[in-house]
Amino acid sequence: MEIWQTLQQWEILDIPTSRWLLSFLLITITIAAQRYIIKVFHHITRTITAHTETPLDDLLLTAAEKPASWLILMVGLIVSIHTLNPPLKAFPLVNIFDNTARIAAIALGSWFTWRLIDGFSAYFSARAAHTQTALDDQLVPFITKTLKIFLIFTLTLVLAQNMGYSISGLIASLGIGGLAVAMAAKDSISNIFGSIMILIDRPFTVGDWIKTKEFEGVVEEVGFRSTRIRTFAKTLVNVPNSQLANMVIDNIDAMPKRRVKMRVGITYDTTPEKMQQAVTSIEKILKQHVGVDQAFSLVKFDAFEDSSLSIFLYYFTKSTHWDEYLQVRQEINLEIMQTLEELKLEFAFPSRSLYLHDMDKKPKATNR
Repeated sequence: MEIWQTLQQWEILDIPTSRWLLSFLLITITIAAQRYIIKVFHHITRTITAHTETPLDDLLLTAAEKPASWLILMVGLIVSIHTLNPPLKAFPLVNIFDNTARIAAIALGSWFTWRLIDGFSAYFSARAAHTQTALDDQLVPFITKTLKIFLIFTLTLVLAQNMGYSISGLIASLGIGGLAVAMAAKDSISNIFGSIMILIDRPFTVGDWIKTKEFEGVVEEVGFRSTRIRTFAKTLVNVPNSQLANMVIDNIDAMPKRRVKMRVGITYDTTPEKMQQAVTSIEKILKQHVGVDQAFSLVKFDAFEDSSLSIFLYYFTKSTHWDEYLQVRQEINLEIMQTLEELKLEFAFPSRSLYLHDMDKKPKATNR
């Protein structure tokens, strides 16, 4: 007791040594206990949540774990500073630290909310991946960004108010300046509404191959202001959503099957019998190929062209993937070439007949 009374009488910077020792002891205990308290908290909460079916409580605890660790340290520092209680006139540490702690608490709460948004975003993104519709896959990141922007805006206002700045005038002026802000931000607002319409109407989803009058490529991301499209030249096109929502969009990947429309021209010395055999053989090729959709196909001798007898082919491939589609076309074209070769038919090419006229002889015709 005598030692304690002696420590109370000795002063350092007008503060009794006993208070310095208590404050130092509290800080040491807080730092040492911080890790163990979090470990115990983690063990207890995991044991409880292990008996629940929903993963939402796990997300809540995961989001709270790191902010709670810093909160414990901050509480320990507050208690130690108040235990030290230095003279206000000599060193106004308590008031400074109280104000700092209040701002830090707001920041920790915002950090917890941010981590919670990320956790829910990951959870709902995983659930959206198992649904048939692609709307939720695009809607989850959109809502996540909206919540984070709102959180940053709210945090800025709260911090400004706690630092002594008056935000009531700013809030009151929003009504007066709302029209000016709306006029200045009309493009941004229209782009936001454009992105909402894209998400609701779903003319395409991320990963789709789309085509317009101005560009063609694969959708990489649908953002607040614009949509990113990777062209086949590997350039990146950023299209404002307000413009994209009003464009005529051809969604190539939305095709259930892919069309092939072509002509095969053979020479004019082909007999009707050979022509019928060629048409029948090509029809057989289309019916036997596994990559051709059998719901509808056409093979017809339909025209006498300038330099050829034209056979019209119209069919669909089962696959809409570009490489698989081209592979089916290649295989069918090779089979057609082989069939015409077996029938001893030749492909026609553009040619002209030139007639040489001699007054004493009959006209001669030569082909070029």
